[in-house]
Amino acid sequence: MLPADASSLDEAARVILAGGLVAVPTETVYGLAADATNGAAVAAIYTAKGRPSFNPLICHVASLAMAEQYAVFSPLARRLAERFWPGPLTLVLPRRPDANVSELATAGLPSIGLRVPQHIATLEIISRVGRPIAAPSANPSEQLSPTTAAHVAAGLGARIDLIIDGGACPAGVESTIIAPGEEAAVMLRPGAIARAEIELFTGPLRSPDASEGVLAPGMMKRHYAPRARLITGAAAPESGGAYLAFGAPPHGVTPTMNLSPRGDLGEAASNLFAMLRALDQTHESISVQTIPDEGLGEAINDRLRRGTLLSRESGV
Repeated sequence: MLPADASSLDEAARVILAGGLVAVPTETVYGLAADATNGAAVAAIYTAKGRPSFNPLICHVASLAMAEQYAVFSPLARRLAERFWPGPLTLVLPRRPDANVSELATAGLPSIGLRVPQHIATLEIISRVGRPIAAPSANPSEQLSPTTAAHVAAGLGARIDLIIDGGACPAGVESTIIAPGEEAAVMLRPGAIARAEIELFTGPLRSPDASEGVLAPGMMKRHYAPRARLITGAAAPESGGAYLAFGAPPHGVTPTMNLSPRGDLGEAASNLFAMLRALDQTHESISVQTIPDEGLGEAINDRLRRGTLLSRESGV
């Protein structure tokens, strides 16, 4: 594990260009980075994560100009990129015929997911590499996403070449994924940018057609899952289980942890994976208080639904 200084960033770029795997910080979660143009390196991501090969990877680039080398941008897509990049928005766009990105990175689809991360260390690494880096979350597949370098080390430390420690990730949940067309857009995954912010530019976002299958990361039904039994919308914990609160807990319940005592959805998103991970180490079940399904709550609830083995309505 190395600090995010100039010499470490040079080393990270060297490892990536040599076909290795480097965990890198972003504003969302830590990513497991490899040269997106190197099929063997991309395959190593799948192997390290134990990730199904049909689940596509997000490719991270340093700028809109760099992104345009790999994808076809509609006017709407360009407006979204200009407004939200660098930042936690992934755009799924038609892949350019001459894009030299590995087919494994796009899971053989005619589209490509691109974003410009809002973290100076990773932007510097991409600039040094001079190519897009494929970087899904740096955790074993289906498990909780890492928001610190220590989380990465605990889950993948023995399987990867290098970890760049850039501190805790401020957003704490993955990027929002949008597929913009000429005039309208589809939300493929809610994330760190709330739906309402994006709809100011797109109008109402459409839901994906289930018949189209997995088009973007995070669309698999079971994902982001702790080992402990996860219960959502709970008014109280199970006997001996943990209770993860949001805002004021139910009367008589002492929470084990609180995503945001003041009921702030941004704070809750930032704390989600770290708190689930901590509770997962000490409890057999985690009961989660109801989270409002608005703003960033949509992304939080999406992650909880995908990680839930047993869901109960509040009061049941």
